[in-house]
Amino acid sequence: MAAAMTADSGRVWGILLLFVCSSSQSLFNGGDSYKRELTVKLYPNTSSPSPGGELLHVRAVGGNDTLHFLFCSQGAPTLLVVHTNSPSSIVEVNWPQFVARNTSGSLRVEPQSSILYSTAVVFSRLLEYDDENNTAEGTSNFFPPYELQDFSWSPMNLSKPTAVICGSAPHSSNGSLCFQLTVLGSEGRPELWPRLLHSPNSSQVEVWLDGLLPRSNTSRFVLELQAVGGAFPLSKVDVRQFIDDEYTPSIFKVSQWVSSANNGSDILGFVQWKPVAYRRPRPALEDATPCRHSEPQPQTANKTTDSSALIKAFYSDPRAVGMNVSFGIAGEPFYNSTMFLSWTMLVGVGSPPVDSFSPLVIGIMAAGLGIPFVLLLVGGVCVFIMKRRDTSDAAYQPIN
Repeated sequence: MAAAMTADSGRVWGILLLFVCSSSQSLFNGGDSYKRELTVKLYPNTSSPSPGGELLHVRAVGGNDTLHFLFCSQGAPTLLVVHTNSPSSIVEVNWPQFVARNTSGSLRVEPQSSILYSTAVVFSRLLEYDDENNTAEGTSNFFPPYELQDFSWSPMNLSKPTAVICGSAPHSSNGSLCFQLTVLGSEGRPELWPRLLHSPNSSQVEVWLDGLLPRSNTSRFVLELQAVGGAFPLSKVDVRQFIDDEYTPSIFKVSQWVSSANNGSDILGFVQWKPVAYRRPRPALEDATPCRHSEPQPQTANKTTDSSALIKAFYSDPRAVGMNVSFGIAGEPFYNSTMFLSWTMLVGVGSPPVDSFSPLVIGIMAAGLGIPFVLLLVGGVCVFIMKRRDTSDAAYQPIN
């Protein structure tokens, strides 16, 4: 009987492990089920870069739609995302008019009737303040702002669907502010923290400040963003809680700047980030610093349009909403401790990606919950077999 019980329990364990492994494998491979075909084009189409900045177009074609990611360094760095319902939609650019910034319409998506939604993010200003009392409130002691439309931007450094630009303030060669756009066309996570989960409908933008000389020994920085759209620009920030910090240690929240039609539940576009920045190029837990956001506020669209060639070229009647992201909290080291600061966000259309437990965590949970159940099951089977055997022995006692 003991041998039979051992064999039965072995079979139960085998079935449990097979279930866990197959579930984990299914979840792991699920992100590769949908991919977009990517093509990259850089304007102007010349061997020498444009002195005023460049325009990158990443075309991400799906089964029955297309996402157009347009990243521009003409003026303030700007990312525009246009979603169409046609796999054959294209972008047309009149480069002389685009550079002149005289009128809208120098960049068009054709056919225009295929456009479902568009949203843009303009990185307009970098603010610096003297946090001499170490409160990180960021309400006073501001230095003159860095207007990013006035920066001198490097030519785009392209590596397939990734582009990097770095800029410096006018009349300054100390340090740089850099932006990296990555479009992958599928679901996945990068290797470095904060390891945001990206989808086929999103792009990732990493911003870092490197070596810029602070104007105070107790300086902290704030990044100003402008969301631009048509009828429904990004308007509110939702903060969601999680119970798992596996991908971003010590961070249990995610912030989402979203757009919805008539304040409905369906999300049209989003900017998503985790409230953490890092003080070194290779993020580590000891280099993490919290970041906070202000409440989005309506902005003067004309001012935003004048600061960005891409906004001027595409939108004829835009609406703008502004928001600040501040880095560091009271008691945290100041910027001059490492002279480096990086922050990462996603920009996309549709609903933002939702974090879930990894296959490893799910396997551990399944095994943890399954072991007591298996023990109870095996114990119950053993008791049942022993009682039945005792009953059978009693029923067939020989009659003297």
